[in-house]
Amino acid sequence: MKRSHLSLAIGLAVGLAGAVPLYAQQTSGSNSAGTTGDAPQTTQGTASPTQAKKLDQVTVTARKREETLQDVPIAVSAFTNQSLYNQNVQNLADLQGKVPDLQIYAARGSNTTLTAYIRGMGQADPTWGFDPAVGIYLDDVYLARPQGTLLDVFDVDRIEVLRGPQGSLYGKNTIGGAIKYVSKPLPTKTEGSVDVTTGTHGEKDVKAALGGASADGVWRGRIAVASEHNNGFGTDLLNGSRNGNKNTNAARGTLGFFPTSNFNAQLEIDGMHDNSNPRGAKMLVANSFYPQYQPLSSDYDTRSDMPQLNWTRMKGAALTLNWIVSQDWTLKSVSAYRSSNTDSNIDFDTLPVAVADVGAVYKDHQFTEEIQANYDAGGVVHGVMGVYYFNGSASGEIQNVFLGSPPYSLLGLSEYGTTGGSMGTRSYAGYGDFTWDISPDWSLDVGARYTDETKTAVIQNYEYSNATFTVPIGVLADFTGSHASHNVSPKASLDYSLSDDIKLYASYSEGFHSGGYNIRANCAVIPSSCKPIEDENVKSYELGSKMSFFDNSLMLNTALFHNIYSNIQLSVFTSYTEPNGSQGFFGDFTNAGKGHIDGLEEEFAWYPSQNWTFSGNFAYLHAKYTEFYSEGVNIANTQYFTNAPKWAGGLTLQRTFPLAAYGDLSARLNYQYQTSVWPETTLSPLIKQGSYGLINAGLIWQIDQPWSISLQGTNLGNKSYRTTGYNIAALGIVTGFYGPPRMVTLSAKYTF
Repeated sequence: MKRSHLSLAIGLAVGLAGAVPLYAQQTSGSNSAGTTGDAPQTTQGTASPTQAKKLDQVTVTARKREETLQDVPIAVSAFTNQSLYNQNVQNLADLQGKVPDLQIYAARGSNTTLTAYIRGMGQADPTWGFDPAVGIYLDDVYLARPQGTLLDVFDVDRIEVLRGPQGSLYGKNTIGGAIKYVSKPLPTKTEGSVDVTTGTHGEKDVKAALGGASADGVWRGRIAVASEHNNGFGTDLLNGSRNGNKNTNAARGTLGFFPTSNFNAQLEIDGMHDNSNPRGAKMLVANSFYPQYQPLSSDYDTRSDMPQLNWTRMKGAALTLNWIVSQDWTLKSVSAYRSSNTDSNIDFDTLPVAVADVGAVYKDHQFTEEIQANYDAGGVVHGVMGVYYFNGSASGEIQNVFLGSPPYSLLGLSEYGTTGGSMGTRSYAGYGDFTWDISPDWSLDVGARYTDETKTAVIQNYEYSNATFTVPIGVLADFTGSHASHNVSPKASLDYSLSDDIKLYASYSEGFHSGGYNIRANCAVIPSSCKPIEDENVKSYELGSKMSFFDNSLMLNTALFHNIYSNIQLSVFTSYTEPNGSQGFFGDFTNAGKGHIDGLEEEFAWYPSQNWTFSGNFAYLHAKYTEFYSEGVNIANTQYFTNAPKWAGGLTLQRTFPLAAYGDLSARLNYQYQTSVWPETTLSPLIKQGSYGLINAGLIWQIDQPWSISLQGTNLGNKSYRTTGYNIAALGIVTGFYGPPRMVTLSAKYTF
């Protein structure tokens, strides 16, 4: 009995400790406080010690209405503009290690195509035919394609990361969670900033913003630009060009019309051009077809025979209308159009011979309309309801050359093929989410979303006799298909305020990730590859707490969850034997089976004194297949989830040194760690990334109110680690893509 009581006490203690972190992320942008344990920065000599110790509240819109982070019963991490600056977050990939159970990185050879996993759920195949499983939102607009969505952080108000399925409010393709990028609001007076950065590997960045308003405040505007460049981290030894050299330019402009206090209209236009060279992959094992080329020592050098071409153009426009209808009701309309174009080259073998050379052209466009109605009469019931419409089309052509060099081309063993077609999506949804304050301490939140979606596919995959890709000699797939999804995603959450500083909650929610068709289908060899892919679904049970202690100087947040995951969609390489006995393969996309995902997430921040901050997060994740059928046999016990480390976390220690008339100097030391990861579905031990940790640090000198100088270092130990890779057994290819090496940058920022 005593042992049982001891175990219970230990379990409660762990749960309480976990609750710390989420609270720690609540700091307001209005007073320049950080979200993940960054101490509030104050004008020198004006703040009292008591004020400096407190963690302030940050407002989030995780439930599509404004609430403080600690009041919303959802596992969400939020980062204000100041926190992102302090922690050297330059793009969304830099959130790795700062959010529990988030795996996020640049896909394949691109600098701006995003791969994101939350709690072991995501989509690693960034082509035009497949939807991401983590929703990316730019100012309330859903970005349907991963190309260009690894957004640069500039002129941002905050970033929210919602963990777990968000099916009731955010709908399709948020089965793993959602990442919301919220740009700065329009100002009522002239303001702006200029940030110039230089650093190792030729880093040269400029970010600037300028905003203002008419004298009466009726017209308001803001424009922000970012230009980021570096020399990349490797060289293509065949032609001397740099691999992955960053060459990205982005801009965003907003014009607002505020004729009354009850109505406003805001038009936002944004664009991004990524002209970077392809990132180089490292050959991990000598290719069996060309063993004379041994692996290089560098993680980033290549010997590629393909053009150094990998550009993306993305642009969009959104019109947002806000209307306060009455004291109880507000209406919001968001109309948006977005499009992107990508021309990419991926040399899977990294060699001067064509073992697997792939060129791809993608393009897409989308129109969305969302109308929200928020109700809050100051009573016990308040919430939001709305309707949503999505109409988009994505298309492309992928040209594949396999064994296209001598001697195999001379022996007639080369293969040339294209993957082409389009995928049209039309989706309608209606949703509602309401909170009933049963008593001062108890609240019940219920919500649901109904989605009706149709995907129409045109799949045209052919074989050719040579790399001119002119006259087909064989048909792999040539068909049209339509896949309909009808889904109801409910949600219920019960929360209890144990005190003003401690909130406990229990929730149940569902999410779905729509199916469709495999754009790489090969009907001639694998007829099942031309059948529709079913929707995947998740049922999530979660217990959580959000707590603060010692007059808000210590904050803890915790989440404990159990997910039942079914019809899991996986992108895999399927091998087959040609009639002549040679081995062939193609990229299959299929429903693998079922699985369970259990986890514990903790976030915390502690201000033990006026100038010290200690913060961090950690996560435990146990992801296991319960069904995984291959040729009719359940092989679940031999399979592993990808991008799902068992343990991960990060710790940050920050010290502020007041310099009297010379401002403040803040020093930050950060360590982030994760256990081993399977990056791709072949589960090759050669590509598996073992446990590793990264050391980061920074110094920020806030000279006076407008001026600051920042010295930042990432991966100071110069750790070599893989983010993803490929094992294509039929072509003898084993390659890996690596994260950035040691980087040191110096920035000067002027704000007015």
